Amino acid sequence: MTERLAADEAGVAAAAALLAAGKLVAFPTETVYGLGADATNEAAVAAIFAAKGRPHFNPLIVHTTDAAAAFRLCLPDARAERLAAALWPGPLTLVLPCRPHCPIALLARAGLDTLALRVPAHPVARALIGAAGVPIAAPSANRSGEVSPTTAAHVADGLAGRIDAILDAGPAEVGVESSVLDLTGRVPVLLRPGGATVEAIEAILGPIAQPMDQATAEGARTLRSPGLLLSHYAPVLPVRLDATEAGEDEALLAFGPATATAAAPPAPLTFNLSEAGDLAEAAARLFAGLRFLDAEGRARGLSRIAAMAVPARGLGLAINDRLKRAAAPR
Repeated sequence: MTERLAADEAGVAAAAALLAAGKLVAFPTETVYGLGADATNEAAVAAIFAAKGRPHFNPLIVHTTDAAAAFRLCLPDARAERLAAALWPGPLTLVLPCRPHCPIALLARAGLDTLALRVPAHPVARALIGAAGVPIAAPSANRSGEVSPTTAAHVADGLAGRIDAILDAGPAEVGVESSVLDLTGRVPVLLRPGGATVEAIEAILGPIAQPMDQATAEGARTLRSPGLLLSHYAPVLPVRLDATEAGEDEALLAFGPATATAAAPPAPLTFNLSEAGDLAEAAARLFAGLRFLDAEGRARGLSRIAAMAVPARGLGLAINDRLKRAAAPR
């Protein structure tokens, strides 16, 4: 059952406690309602994808209380600092390189070494993030492919029974999502137009670039942006899909109960996404598993990662999509 909470002090405290416990809470921002989870908790982030029926592990926007908190997670340059000073809090998301040992869940970053960050202007959103004491990952609070919600009633229409609570603060003021600006390259690239106008951004930075189309971006390999490249996070070791066993030179990305036999001995190195066959657990562990097998496998002289099949249902669709990207030619 999804609890409806008033946006008063008690409601914010209750919502913050749910987030700190790894639960999902829809909350208001000035743009649209977001579906929030503790951005440092892999399992909580995986639950966002499950609740939304999100078909791909696209990077999620991470919300913080202020620029100082955001910049503790990433490596800002002078452009980011100028934009933050002028347009944060507000409907602008910046894509920046992560700091070493960034605590944000790999799943929230889609395995990338970049992070999409925003400081919302809505007072209830900021109070909630502050009370939870953790950065909040939050895409729009709707089923994937549906219209973004601007009221608590919109959220309930799509997600009632799938999330733990909705913090109701009335209609969103802006009504469209934040603008997303990629600052990981020499030229700023607008990945998504939104609540912060191009004119406002260019008044601070000068001219910015519009995003390449997907085919051009894939050919040029120049964008490290959410969802634009076929191969997002690709391990150094090549990935073999739909494996039933691993060769003597392969690390195994396993799923489900161990089934080693004399004819198929244990792999030299194994990371099991979920021995219980739980797709939410597998999603939460996917990027950590790929990184572990890549680093440890290379250290042991292995030449490839063999990835077992995952059922093509629910979060399995997203897991398989991500594995195909990891295995894509590069």
